[in-house]
Amino acid sequence: MLLISCPWCGPRDETEYHYGGQAHVPYPQTPADLTDEQWAEYVFYRDNPKGPFAERWVHSTGCRRWFNVLRDTVSNELLAIYRLDEPRPGGNR
Repeated sequence: MLLISCPWCGPRDETEYHYGGQAHVPYPQTPADLTDEQWAEYVFYRDNPKGPFAERWVHSTGCRRWFNVLRDTVSNELLAIYRLDEPRPGGNR
């Protein structure tokens, strides 16, 4: 069980949160110009690294705000938690 520290509410049990997918995925600049294959890639295909991975989470039973978590996918350790308006620690994507 993870203890996730919401940037606004503080540490809470992971059951209060919902996973929102990969963080830092930019919306297409000209969505009308995308082919069906390009849309499918944007919507469904995400990175699956071994190691640090930036994810979006929402505090669904608390403040209902979204934030980012840098989590190690091997150890499940939370390396950093930061608001959406803050850059990813370490400057990597």
